[in-house]
Order: sequence, then C-alpha cells, then structure tokens
Amino acid sequence: MPRFVEVHQRGSPGSTLVIARWCESFFCRLRGLMFRRELPGGAGLVLVEKREGITNTSIHMFAVPFPIGVLWVNDRQEIVDKAVAQPWRIYSPAEPARFIVEGPPAMIDGVSQGDLVEFRPHDPI
Repeated sequence: MPRFVEVHQRGSPGSTLVIARWCESFFCRLRGLMFRRELPGGAGLVLVEKREGITNTSIHMFAVPFPIGVLWVNDRQEIVDKAVAQPWRIYSPAEPARFIVEGPPAMIDGVSQGDLVEFRPHDPI
C-alpha cells in the first residue's frame, strides 16, 4: 500500500495544498505522472530525493500531457521555488531542494518562495 501525505502550508490553518503519494523509491520517482491522462481528483506526488540538490530535483514533463503545479522544498521544509510546469519541458529549481511536490496548477497559488510546508500522514479512504 503506498503512503500518502497531506501537504500543508505552515501558519495557515486548514491550508491543505494537496494530498499526495509519497514517492521515495526509484521506480515511483521514475514513473512520476508520466502516461496519465489527468491528475485525478486534485491528487499529487511528493518525490523524495536522498539529499538536497538542483540537478537531482530537476523534472521533465515528457509524456505528461497536462500542466501541473510544482513546489521545490528543501530539508528545512521551506519552499525554494515554484512553477506551473507545461508538457514537454524541463524544469530545475532556483535553489537546492530535496522534495518535489507535484499537484494541480492551483496548488501553487497563495504560496511563495520562503514559505514553510509540512508533510502530515494521510490515510486514503
């Protein structure tokens, strides 16, 4: 059973940005959102790298036919960059990150570089 988390903006009560699958394994990160037709129900992914970096947290949108919102988060759970990623492009964070949060484009509205996030366990229904 995959692990799911709620991604919250710290300091904003009731501010669930996305409910996402926690992807630590190589294969989960490799597949990402490729070959899906849509992002079902506003769900998302949190891609977890072994350490902070820029190159290892770069993403590609090959075989992802829809735009997504992306947050890059460092070890201190601080947002270091954000973007609306368009299909068939490559994106890298402006600063080293460890977590890549992928979700609906609206997920990044209302959050800024420097804001803190929190990952809370979520039990899917």
